[in-house]
Amino acid sequence: MIMSFLISTSLSLFLLMDSIGNLPIYIALLKEIEPKRQRIIIIRELLIALFTIIGFYFLGSVFLDLLSIEQASVMIAGGIILFLVSIRMIFPLPKEPNKDLPKEEPFIVPLAIPLVAGPAILAAVMLYSHEDQNMWIVLSAIVIAWSFTTLVLFSASHLKKILGTRGIAACEKLMGLLLTLMAVDMFVKGMLALKAINPS
Repeated sequence: MIMSFLISTSLSLFLLMDSIGNLPIYIALLKEIEPKRQRIIIIRELLIALFTIIGFYFLGSVFLDLLSIEQASVMIAGGIILFLVSIRMIFPLPKEPNKDLPKEEPFIVPLAIPLVAGPAILAAVMLYSHEDQNMWIVLSAIVIAWSFTTLVLFSASHLKKILGTRGIAACEKLMGLLLTLMAVDMFVKGMLALKAINPS
C-alpha cells in the first residue's frame, strides 16, 4: 500500500514537473552558455524549484487555513489549472523559439518557476499536505520525481539528438494526455468533496 502510493505519487509529480515538455525551452535558453555553466544553472534552478515545492507542501495547509479555503476548492482549482496545462501540451501554440527569450543568464524565472515548480504541482502538494499521509512518504515522492526531472533536463541535448523535435513533441503530447486524465480525476474528486461538505 505504501509502496503503491509512493510510486503513483512520484509518477504524478514527475508528470506535473513536465520535464519532457520543458526540454525545448531549457535548450533554447541555455544554448549560448558553455556546457559546464549550463550544468551549474540547471542544478541551481532545480534546487530552487525543489525548495519551493517543499515549502508549499509545509506551508500549504497553513495558507489554506488562514484564508479559510476548503480542500475541495483547491482540488477543483488544481484540476482546472492542470487541464489547461495539459491541453496546451496536446495542442501547443505555434512557437517562435528566439522571440521574447531573455539574453542574460536565467535566474529563478522561468526555469525554476513556473516551468518546474508550476501552479499545478504547487496545488497538488498543497492537497497532499491536507491528506492523512505520512509526511516522509510524500517528501520522498517529491524528491524521486525531482530526481528524474533533473536527470531528464541534464540529458536535454542528448535527448534532443536521440528523439529529435518530433519525438519530443510526441512525448509531450503523451504526457499531456496523462495529465488530462489526472486533471479530470482531480476535478471530479473536488466536486464530490464539495458536495459532501454542502449536500444541499
